[in-house]
Amino acid sequence: MANYKIVIPARYSSSRLPGKPLIELCGKPMIQHTYERALETGVKDIVIATDDQRIYDVAKGFGADVVMTNPAHENGTERIAEVAEIKGWDKDDVLVNLQGDEPLVPKALIEQTAQGLLLNPEAGMSSICTQIEHAEDAFDPNVVKVVLDCRGFAMYFSRAAIPWDRDLYKNGQDNITKQMPAYRHIGMYGYRVSFLQEYTRMSQCPIEQVECLEQLRALWYGVKIHMGVTTTPPGHGVDTPADIERVEKLLKQQNTKTL
Repeated sequence: MANYKIVIPARYSSSRLPGKPLIELCGKPMIQHTYERALETGVKDIVIATDDQRIYDVAKGFGADVVMTNPAHENGTERIAEVAEIKGWDKDDVLVNLQGDEPLVPKALIEQTAQGLLLNPEAGMSSICTQIEHAEDAFDPNVVKVVLDCRGFAMYFSRAAIPWDRDLYKNGQDNITKQMPAYRHIGMYGYRVSFLQEYTRMSQCPIEQVECLEQLRALWYGVKIHMGVTTTPPGHGVDTPADIERVEKLLKQQNTKTL
C-alpha cells in the first residue's frame, strides 16, 4: 500500500466553467474520473475536499470520502491544510494535491510527486517539471519556469524566461538556451503536513504577488521544494468549454483500449 495520502480539492465556483467538477464526461461527473485516477495508485486515504453541498452529495454517491471545508479559503493549499487538521493527520504524513479538473492525470505523476517528499525528508513541498523544447514556451508568461539546484530543489519559479542566457537572448528569442536545461513547471504539489501547519501562518510575500505564483511563498520563507523531472505528459485538464469535448474524446479512446 502506498505510504502517502491524496486530497482532491473541488470547488463549484469557476469564472470560466461554473460547476466544473460535476460536468459529465462519458457518463460520469469529472470529479469521479479524477477520483478513479487516484484509486489507480493504490493509496488508501483519498479525500475529496469541497465547499459545495452538490459536489459533496455526488462524491458521497460514488463512495468517496468527502470533507466539507470553509468556503473562505483563498486557495487549494489552505483547503488541504484544513482537511489535514480535520483528519488529525501526523505532521510527518505526505499528501499529494490532485486537482479535481484532471481526469486524465497519469498515475506515474502522482507517484513521482509523492516520492519527492518520501525520499527527501528535508523538503516541505514537492512538485514536478519537464524540459522545455521550444523557444516560444520559454518566453510565454503563461508557462511557469523553474530553475533547479544540483540536488533537484527549486531555486526560483518565474513567468519570465529563466535561466536567462545573456549572450544568446540578446540576439533575439528564436532559440532556447543550450547551456543548461530550461524546465516548465507542472502544477501538481505534494505537501508534508508539518509544512501545511506552517503555511496557514505565512502571510503573502512581495515576490509571490509580483509573479502571481503561490509557490514562491514557500521559497520566501525558506521551505525546500523538491522537483521531480518527468518526461510523462501531464494529460489534458479542463479549463474551457473546448477542453470538455477534447477530454471526453480522449477518455473514450482510453476506455476503448481497456475493453
